[in-house]
Amino acid sequence: MHRYRFLLFRPLQLLPVLLGISIITFAMVRAIPGDPARILLGVRSTPAALARIRAQFGLDEPLWVQYLYFLRNLLHGELGKSIVYRVDTLKLISSRLEPTIWLVAGSVLLAIVITIPLAAMASRHRGGVWDQCIRLFTTAGLGFPAFWLGIMMIIVFSVTLGWFPVSGYGDDLTERLHHMALPCFTVALALSAVLIRNLRASLLMEMSSDYVVAARARGQRESRIFWRHVLPNSLVPTINLLAVNIGWLIGSTVVIESVFAIPGMGQLLIKAIFSRDYMVVQGVVIVFALATVTVNLVADVLTVALDSRVKL
Repeated sequence: MHRYRFLLFRPLQLLPVLLGISIITFAMVRAIPGDPARILLGVRSTPAALARIRAQFGLDEPLWVQYLYFLRNLLHGELGKSIVYRVDTLKLISSRLEPTIWLVAGSVLLAIVITIPLAAMASRHRGGVWDQCIRLFTTAGLGFPAFWLGIMMIIVFSVTLGWFPVSGYGDDLTERLHHMALPCFTVALALSAVLIRNLRASLLMEMSSDYVVAARARGQRESRIFWRHVLPNSLVPTINLLAVNIGWLIGSTVVIESVFAIPGMGQLLIKAIFSRDYMVVQGVVIVFALATVTVNLVADVLTVALDSRVKL
């Protein structure tokens, strides 16, 4: 268990990261041109009404005072009140959290299902037809932007073939699986392109290791060597790469949710930026940051569990 001692102090190391993110987010949001009170009330608003809205949400205070208010609320587990929706920001974010979780979890699961068989096939048939086709697939996946791929998916599978809904989230489990299949597959294609290249390289390196040569000399079957020894040892760098890309995936939900009109946190963030809803923007970014650092922590735990030589 001493190999997992890093779990005791790693959360403490993440606190300065989250603090820095909160400062940068606060400064960047306040740097966006526009007055939230004027956007909320419209162009015909009176000075008295504008002053009342600014006082209600603390927008008339100096910036450092506003940040201290935000930090105080954050330490108490609160994110303030939305200027536009007039509800608690944390409650608003919680109502949009489920579609984003569906999108991220479904995309990661599909990416893993695509990555492991294709990377295994490419490495075991190095230089062959299957290897060349899979490498062509990964090159194309790296070159196509996610939003363009999503639009093409909608045109082909939703508009032309009518297999999937164009947009939305659905009301029950069956509808949600139907609505989320296309956006999850879109993200999974882009994500698996990176993972396949990394896992293929790791597999090829492990297959030429001394312990693999020794196992072959002892007469062990090639399939047993591959699935029992080579693949588990090759997964460590891919897991770390997956953790980094999940951070990218969490941020890319802003684009994917806008393309497929999914009512998640990404779409909420876009609307909050356009309406200058400072509290919502700060809250969504903090939640995204927490999710990213949590995923990286889980990746560290899996790395230590898979490779006894690793100590963090």
